[in-house]
Amino acid sequence: MTVSARTTRAARLPSLPGAVLLAPATLLFCFAIGAFAQAPDPTRPSAAPYNPAPQQPAQAPGQTQPAPARQTAPQQQQQPPTGASSSAAPTQAPTSQGANPALQNRPAGQTAPATDDAVTTIRVQANEVNLIFTVTDKKGRFITGLKRENFGLLDDGRPPVAVIGFRQQTNLPLRVGIMIDTSSSIRQRFQFEQDSAVEFFLQIMHRNDRAFVEGFDIETNMAQDYTNSVDSLNQGIRKLRPGGGTALYDALYKTCRDQMLTLRGDEAIRKALILVSDGDDNYSRATQADAIKECQRAETIVYTISTNVSPSKDRGDETLKIISDATGGQAFYPTRIEDVATGFHNIEEELRSQYSLQYRPADFKADGGFRTIYLQATDPRFHVRTRKGYFAPRAAE
Repeated sequence: MTVSARTTRAARLPSLPGAVLLAPATLLFCFAIGAFAQAPDPTRPSAAPYNPAPQQPAQAPGQTQPAPARQTAPQQQQQPPTGASSSAAPTQAPTSQGANPALQNRPAGQTAPATDDAVTTIRVQANEVNLIFTVTDKKGRFITGLKRENFGLLDDGRPPVAVIGFRQQTNLPLRVGIMIDTSSSIRQRFQFEQDSAVEFFLQIMHRNDRAFVEGFDIETNMAQDYTNSVDSLNQGIRKLRPGGGTALYDALYKTCRDQMLTLRGDEAIRKALILVSDGDDNYSRATQADAIKECQRAETIVYTISTNVSPSKDRGDETLKIISDATGGQAFYPTRIEDVATGFHNIEEELRSQYSLQYRPADFKADGGFRTIYLQATDPRFHVRTRKGYFAPRAAE
């Protein structure tokens, strides 16, 4: 059964100290700066590390346990406010630079470019939540420069006990994976997907970010595990070859379990998957609900790019939307296959226009249960997009 967020009427939301009355019929609670004067300085890391007991998520049939993934720590420059804006890998060795001209003049083995920004490190305790979210206006343009008092939050139906930190244009380390559908149904569109994925890595990767590349049909093919080398990611993308059926739900479940859920540590990071597919599934043992729950358990945002360029949306397109909505991501529907690159560009822009909110929930229980999240902007012109909830860690037995 798919887990979904509770629908909460704004008029019934309880007020935090320092709440703001927006309109006679709408009461929204806000993060009043004075109400949390005793909370730690958001720019200063907390001393207590996040080290919950490892949890054992339900395992989809026929899948194996993962090997732990590497974890490092990135950055991003803050900007002023603005209102707009596994099957075996092929035996044939790929070309070292593929077909992307932007890589042909790069030295072999070159990693993502370094910037002068300071690296942000946030330490998260087991009873604290680090929430990544995006704010847009009614035209879909990203809104930056907002402050924590511009938002209201309910965690499992209750306001948080304390807000520990709030950051605009978060520069937390990014762990991102691209999952490319390599089934026979996308054969004619495959090269466009490859080229767009390479360009995405060229634009998004900073020195503290890590990414991986995976293809899937009836099985998954880890073409390149976590790395900061754009050249290695390019080679991994060029290794992929189309052919076979489609086990989308199995692939998504397994990837979240093996690549994202294993990223445990005392430092907060952002986790995102980009799923490039037509949304069809004709081979999975896991259900759509199983895949979504595993993404939520791994606290991973899933962005989807449809490769269906027909004038009307089909069942596969709806599947992609359901997955992205449940995890705080967004679905993109290119009208031409050449526009797949536009979807990647929009995702890149969003990943660099996010907010980070760290808070301590009320009545928190380390029981492994699902807790809903309801986040809203006090300004009705703005729309907040974030995950529907999260699974609390289990207490050590």
